[in-house]
Amino acid sequence: GAPRLADLRPLAHLGAGAYGRVTLVAAGEARFALKTLSKPALAAAGLVAHVSRERAAGAECDSPFIVHLVAAYQERARVHLLQEAVPGGELFALLSARGGPLPEAEARFYAACAVTGIDYLHSRDLAWRDLKPENLLIAADGYLKLADFGFARRLPPGDRADTLCGTPEYLAPELVQQAGHTKAVDWRALGVLIFEMVAGRPPFSGDDRMAMFRDIVACRYAWPAGPSKAARDLVRQLLRVAPAARLGAGRGGAGEVRAHPWFAGFDWDGLTARTLPAPFVPPAGEWGSGGDPPPTDDDDEAARERYVSTGAFADF
Repeated sequence: GAPRLADLRPLAHLGAGAYGRVTLVAAGEARFALKTLSKPALAAAGLVAHVSRERAAGAECDSPFIVHLVAAYQERARVHLLQEAVPGGELFALLSARGGPLPEAEARFYAACAVTGIDYLHSRDLAWRDLKPENLLIAADGYLKLADFGFARRLPPGDRADTLCGTPEYLAPELVQQAGHTKAVDWRALGVLIFEMVAGRPPFSGDDRMAMFRDIVACRYAWPAGPSKAARDLVRQLLRVAPAARLGAGRGGAGEVRAHPWFAGFDWDGLTARTLPAPFVPPAGEWGSGGDPPPTDDDDEAARERYVSTGAFADF
């Protein structure tokens, strides 16, 4: 069974955000990542449902291409999500460190990991709705795992959602226009990811968000020199404005993407079996610098009392 919250030993501070922190913890010899979130902060920001979706999706999913949720706990003023520890960090950090395009063979490997994870989610009628390099984590063997399912939503065939969610540069036209969307938003985001990996920058960006959104809706973007004809064609088919026309959104699902010439000769069976060598494997050894994570301000007692396990958090 899962370890008790009281049995988790903090090892290192991994990160912090507006609503909480992530700590590397140990239970015996096992390592985990513990996401600790403030109930008052979540409630004030209207993110209770977001965290509940993340917990529900994590509890349902069991794939080596998806970060595994081990357990969920709650205290008076906090909720905790205990997840498998993924030592390689974000794909975003790797792309930033490179400072330019990835070789297409490397981009193909990472794209294939994302395709496999998306295919798993869609097979369970889950739309991820938050694909971006920050949410793709590099495991100990160098393979990617999908992370952060706060925007995940069950969308059976024929169903549409209207919520505006995701990261601006990765939004699909139908999300920008709030015209209703399907799981096809994930295939479009895959196109943005592949463009970013092989071009060294996202296809849609800029400080003028309205201009960027107009470009997204019109599907206006420009390629730098370098990416192959096959890569450009795959991205073109994934970025199509009409959701049903996107590669992956048809009856063939992920098989349409796998069959594209850019993936010609790719060892999908080796990827599934995890025998295909990854382009980068995180250095082995001690992960994290040790020591307790930095202290955070505790919520005041009144806030603690307000968020005893009732109301919005009763079923967490």
